[in-house]
Amino acid sequence: QVQLVESGGGLVQAGGSLRLSCAASGRTFRSYIMGWFRQAPGKERDFVAASNWNAGSTDYAVSVKGRFTISRDNAKKTVYLEMNSLKPEDTAVYYCAASSRYGARGASEYDYWGQGTQVTVSS
Repeated sequence: QVQLVESGGGLVQAGGSLRLSCAASGRTFRSYIMGWFRQAPGKERDFVAASNWNAGSTDYAVSVKGRFTISRDNAKKTVYLEMNSLKPEDTAVYYCAASSRYGARGASEYDYWGQGTQVTVSS
């Protein structure tokens, strides 16, 4: 079992930055693929980024590549999402998730989810 709690969301102007954190509980955090998803009102939950156990292998959605960076600290059982050059279209609830499937990009491939944190980017 893994429990996930996100933090760091908020309101930011376009072009600004935010850093999201996701704190995990559970002894096997290190073995999980950790991902970030986002969901805007009326839209599906979309993949944003994912990291293997040591962030040596990362994966990003095309829409965020070059602007967002996923990282993790296994000693702290925490995964981060550094978001730069934010755009109004990045506005969404951001979710942290854990998967046991390497290369997972679909929401259905993730086993554990946080409650989400709101990110709002004003123009």
